[in-house]
Amino acid sequence: MYTEDDLLPISALQHLRFCRRRCALIHLEGLWTENRFTAEGNLLHRRVHEESDSTDDGVRISRGLRLASLRLGLFGVADVVEFHGDNIVHCDRPTPTKRGGPSGLVVEQVPGQPFPVEYKRGKRKPEQAYRVQLCAQALCLEEMLGVDVSLGALYFGKSRRRMPVEFDLSLRQETERLAAELHQLLDSGQTPPPEPGAKCKSCSMQPLCLPKGVGRRSAVAYVVRSVSHILDEQDHEEA
Repeated sequence: MYTEDDLLPISALQHLRFCRRRCALIHLEGLWTENRFTAEGNLLHRRVHEESDSTDDGVRISRGLRLASLRLGLFGVADVVEFHGDNIVHCDRPTPTKRGGPSGLVVEQVPGQPFPVEYKRGKRKPEQAYRVQLCAQALCLEEMLGVDVSLGALYFGKSRRRMPVEFDLSLRQETERLAAELHQLLDSGQTPPPEPGAKCKSCSMQPLCLPKGVGRRSAVAYVVRSVSHILDEQDHEEA
């Protein structure tokens, strides 16, 4: 069990599954740079979170729901969590402070079955990093609400289609393994060396990572030049 001070963002699992170096650059070194894909994704998330909670055909829709798991040491915000079906009834042995229901058991009503939905900007595609991120949300919901969450979905903004995701044993085990690996990586304080590949072409961190012919000095120099450029623009505006 972790403490609240130990919690790491669920989004880091997606970065870790995609590339260990990208994850470290963002969450260990605090570096970030945008490209068209990340900007479109951030805009989509903001639009979803700005909408109000609602109820549609008996399904309660909660947006921007805060999540946490002390078992996995994770926290985050779910784009959408739908609560489906009739209220789940939890039964327990009666206590002096609770009134018993049928057969002397305590009856407690909680919201319907949680169904997390994570929004992605592109076309429908079975990215395992996306599935891991969604599964982590489900594991948080299970811990917070005390219910089983077996299904969720990825919604792709460009194709406007959902892809159902089953949180089976294999996906759960991979998510838990990556959560532990994330804590180990960030606790180590070491940024892994680059592993150049096809995925580097679409990565927004490529200018900072410099996967081909990388040197940490080169990455730092890039940041210094960027900051200097911003300061020069501010001085120009003030003048």
